[in-house]
Amino acid sequence: MTLAQQLAAFAAELRFEEIPKEVLSCAKDHLLDTLGVALAGRQEEASRAVRALVEEWGGASEATLLGERRRLPAASAALVNGTYAHARDFDDGHHPSVVHPSASLVPAVLAQAEASRADGRECLVALVAGYEILIRLAMAQYDARAGNSTFFARGFHATSIIGAIAAAAACARLRGLSAEGITHAMAVACSMAAGILEGNRSGGTVKQTHCGWAAHCGVSAAGLAAHGVTGPATVLEGGFGFFPSFCGEGWTPAPISDLGRRWDTLTMSFKPYPCNGFTHAIVDAALALRERGLRPEQVERVEIGTAAASRRTIGEPIEEKRHPRSPYHAEFSGPFVFACALVGGGGLGVALEDFTEVTLRDPVRIGVAERCEVVEDAACTATFPRHFPAVVRVWTRDGRRLEERVMVNRGSAERPLSPEELLLKLRSTAEERAERLAEQVRSLEQASDLRCLLEG
Repeated sequence: MTLAQQLAAFAAELRFEEIPKEVLSCAKDHLLDTLGVALAGRQEEASRAVRALVEEWGGASEATLLGERRRLPAASAALVNGTYAHARDFDDGHHPSVVHPSASLVPAVLAQAEASRADGRECLVALVAGYEILIRLAMAQYDARAGNSTFFARGFHATSIIGAIAAAAACARLRGLSAEGITHAMAVACSMAAGILEGNRSGGTVKQTHCGWAAHCGVSAAGLAAHGVTGPATVLEGGFGFFPSFCGEGWTPAPISDLGRRWDTLTMSFKPYPCNGFTHAIVDAALALRERGLRPEQVERVEIGTAAASRRTIGEPIEEKRHPRSPYHAEFSGPFVFACALVGGGGLGVALEDFTEVTLRDPVRIGVAERCEVVEDAACTATFPRHFPAVVRVWTRDGRRLEERVMVNRGSAERPLSPEELLLKLRSTAEERAERLAEQVRSLEQASDLRCLLEG
């Protein structure tokens, strides 16, 4: 069988009873986390724009916009909810592939499940199948020799590109397609998947829509396959296929193996802070320095050491990172994130309210950010991208030199968030909906439909 056929057969044949309990529990946690971060992203500029567009489109009432009672065509709902989920950059991740699995997969699965009138058990099966496919595709493009994501190194957004394909497989499963039909859906999605990362460096809001478009592509590709559009079974490895086209020789088929025996869903990580993952170790270092007594007015100079690949995203161009133009741009700024954490943030250390137009004008935060340099650190580069570490050195006005090294990310499988910390994050994103959502997701396999999960 080709690679796509192997993945499709797994998606078609997976049964609820075959999924280990810890995998189902993990999938529920990530589903719940995604619902929370999506609710928190509803009022972002890109979210409002996408919502306005799909309202212009109109169409059948098939799936619910998250947090509302309005229903739109499934692909439109997936587009909106997927944009919500990635708009605050608070969605989950996977290392070392450097992808965000849930932001495109969860909105696509929920929209298709609602449109197909699937129950909670079938939704969970499709979601787990999607996670397993997505992570294997993501790891296939991870270049172990270079220690980097091939997509990322070339400027492609692996999250949206790979997310579209995995979402297509999950949605095709929910539509009741056979393994052959799921293969066609994935092949169709390969011609639709896209995303570039220039916005990380230079601004703009388009990246916030990437996961929405991936979810939209997943629903649409499954629908096209259901109505007879076909694609090549060799779409992933063929000479003009997905991986050779995007990655050249920088990929391997090896990770696409052991389906149903190895559960990669368990390797995903949660984000404790609503900013780019490359900055999270910087937050931890700043919090540790604050705990040691360091205050913003004592800072003379800061050197933020990070991996070479991280530095390009969170440290260049340095003047723009010291003076971010928007709250979203600030989330990709090593200097500004360090300043926020040192001043003292909410939630688990830095929270949504730390990235606003008001905080961008705060002279204390900007004053600290202006004293920051971002440099490559060899030890961080050696660890990247299994973790996104940081080594922070601070020189104080009274002549001291302080250092904090954070080599393992908080929220990863090696340093997981506790149930209490996950609930605290959910309360910060879903607010008054948090407890109700948590109860509904915990018992999702008993639900006859999904509409109650998405409304209100």
